[in-house]
Amino acid sequence: MQTYDFTPFYRSTVGFDRLFNRLDGLVGQEAKTYPPYNIEKIGEDAYRISIAVAGFAEGDLVLESKENGLVVKGAKAPLSEEKAREFLHRGIAERAFELRFQLAEYVEVSGAALENGLLHIELKRQLPESKKARTIAINGTAPKTLESVN
Repeated sequence: MQTYDFTPFYRSTVGFDRLFNRLDGLVGQEAKTYPPYNIEKIGEDAYRISIAVAGFAEGDLVLESKENGLVVKGAKAPLSEEKAREFLHRGIAERAFELRFQLAEYVEVSGAALENGLLHIELKRQLPESKKARTIAINGTAPKTLESVN
């Protein structure tokens, strides 16, 4: 994997430090493949993340939303010796995981539900009133009529 040095950009730009910090973080990340997940747009300002969490119960999953990030953690409680199972084939991993998602500004988690082995996380972009487009009335005086001089 190639590495990129963004230091020259820090010296010549003002106010883009968050962008370059995010790029620095993305360069070092490897793609997470477990558990599989989908991200879909379900409306103008609505999104859904669906994560395949077969074998996990609600108590095994933790969702944390902080600033512009979302962290989803899953871990099964260790089985006692009396509940230990012997597998002939183990295709459902049930191993601990942690997924991190970077959310855009004003995108917030509006709900989550566990259904048929899928964890659905609902996201909604909610712009504050100060950021929404608004029309501005133009105030002026009534137009003056010009008289023609002949």
